[in-house]
Amino acid sequence: MPLGVVIERREIDNPWQSVSWRAVAVIPGAPEIDEARQLRNGPGWVQYHAATLALELHRSDTVGYQHNISDEGVPMVYVVLRFDDDDEGDEDDDGVPRPFLVTACPFEAAAYLDATATGEMVERVPMPEAVRVWVQEYVAKHHVDEPFAKKRKRKKWFEQRERKQEHAHGLSPASRGKPRHE
Repeated sequence: MPLGVVIERREIDNPWQSVSWRAVAVIPGAPEIDEARQLRNGPGWVQYHAATLALELHRSDTVGYQHNISDEGVPMVYVVLRFDDDDEGDEDDDGVPRPFLVTACPFEAAAYLDATATGEMVERVPMPEAVRVWVQEYVAKHHVDEPFAKKRKRKKWFEQRERKQEHAHGLSPASRGKPRHE
């Protein structure tokens, strides 16, 4: 499903940067665009349709989609923004972020949050109703509950070796550290 990504440029009072950028909305079914288009503005802010990206759903992520749409709060679309450093020398650029990815899976978004040192930023925006219905239908069709199977803990080799040695010498775990009486 194509989603238009709306980002906002807002003037801020900060000695290190003059503006802040953030994703504020997505537009379901938006057309492809070659460059950002201004949508609206106000005192100290401007909103742009920055890009149109495909929201792709994957069967392996249905647990995340289910978690997102069944959450008691508002379902979200996660927008990953990348800051390009290739426009050096352009003083009007102000570090404009480029939409890189849209996802409905909070776990995928968290993976990008863990990698924030790469110059990416993850923003949450409310999921439009048409997108929520589409994701919900996908989950209903493709989600398979997998039964929880507790994995048996494997003992570390050194613990096994220690127990074998204790057994060979007649020690029990309770008598560890106590002198043996013969």
